[in-house]
Amino acid sequence: MEVRVLYFASFRDAAGRAEEARKLPSGSRLGQLWQALARDVPGFSRFPSMPAAAINREYASAEAELHDGDEVAFLPPVAGG
Repeated sequence: MEVRVLYFASFRDAAGRAEEARKLPSGSRLGQLWQALARDVPGFSRFPSMPAAAINREYASAEAELHDGDEVAFLPPVAGG
């Protein structure tokens, strides 16, 4: 299956792109996708756990199952002041 991954703000800077298509095995979970991205994108590994994420514009947990054609966005933490 294939999902579309969107990158925003610091995640876009770390990945060097705004989005990508990512092939995954059937039955993959959101947390597994994050682990793969953290291995592939050095800047992502600095996060101790998966950040907030959305599948098809709805917040989702790490256990959420992904499906072919899903749009996934990981939301970088925002610093306030």
